Amino acid sequence: MIRAKEVRIIDEDKEQIGVKSLSEAIAIAQDRGLDLVEVAPQANPPVCRVMDYGKFLYELHKKAQEAKKHQKQIQVKEIKFRPKISIHDYNFKIRHVKRFLTDRNKVKITVMLRGREKAKPELAHRILDRVFADVEELGTQDGSVRTQPWAVSALLSPTKSGDKDAKTKDTQGSKKEVQGNGKKEGNAQQSE
Repeated sequence: MIRAKEVRIIDEDKEQIGVKSLSEAIAIAQDRGLDLVEVAPQANPPVCRVMDYGKFLYELHKKAQEAKKHQKQIQVKEIKFRPKISIHDYNFKIRHVKRFLTDRNKVKITVMLRGREKAKPELAHRILDRVFADVEELGTQDGSVRTQPWAVSALLSPTKSGDKDAKTKDTQGSKKEVQGNGKKEGNAQQSE
């Protein structure tokens, strides 16, 4: 599989043997009971290591798995609204939208239309505009608003912020406030 006439050889202990012809390199690998693996084909001459090829593939697979583990998977959460939603239900759902956006997830907002509401999609657009206004500091609209006969939907993406741990900063500040308020109340009770 190696097409170069000369290769730079590195042994199993990662020490350089030198530049040899391809047939000499293969002979060295076979004498040691190992394989000759090309690790840097773009180098001049290409770099080959004397190693167990199965172990090399296993290490590559482990590195790929490790890299995949550290990536954050962005999920799309969906919240459904109705044009005639009560204020309590609206606030409840907005809290969920805000929580999803702070967790760095995308949120699909869908306003469901039924019966005669299908003739008035502007009711759904009003709800979407209200949602966008309520979460503008946490997320922005991603793409256009999709209108279907039974629903109007849009996608919200979290805004890019410099603070990755905004939640922990907020909770630390609130603990200090609670502790500070307790001390003031204790002092006020003692003076009375």
